[in-house]
Amino acid sequence: MKKQARRQESRGKSDNSASSSMSNNSHLDIEIHHLVELLHRHELAELEVEHKGLRIRVRRGGSADTGPMVVTESSRQALNQPGAATAQAVAPDSLTTVTSPIVGTFYRSASPDADAYVDEGDFVKKGQVLCIVEAMKLMNEIESEVDGRVHKILAESAKSVEYGQPLFLIDSTATP
Repeated sequence: MKKQARRQESRGKSDNSASSSMSNNSHLDIEIHHLVELLHRHELAELEVEHKGLRIRVRRGGSADTGPMVVTESSRQALNQPGAATAQAVAPDSLTTVTSPIVGTFYRSASPDADAYVDEGDFVKKGQVLCIVEAMKLMNEIESEVDGRVHKILAESAKSVEYGQPLFLIDSTATP
């Protein structure tokens, strides 16, 4: 009986070394799935967890028919490497995130037929209006916190935004 148990243990050790990378990936998949379930169960807009140098952020999409978006620190670094799918690589520490100070509806322009306040690639000055967030029929102008270039617009016009939700990424090292 003891010999049989030892054989199974030794078999398990050799199997574990061969499949350790697969088990790590499946373990990560299970953890991400668990985070997505928590996001849905508690009706959260965003959930971020950091453990042993790995940061995972799960965020709901802009509309009800899109699933949550998962962003890991390693995938963010990959996007900023030369040859990646992004148009311009930017160091993550040079990006300033403009977040929503309130819960409301995000608008890129003053009216549906007006031009957007800013587009991706536009240079902005500190204090320049970037968008409007409407809350209880009050139009709140959201201004740039820094001088720089609008790297990415993260919210969709006429969609609701949460308190603290990222709206814009601005590259503060860019010059016109």
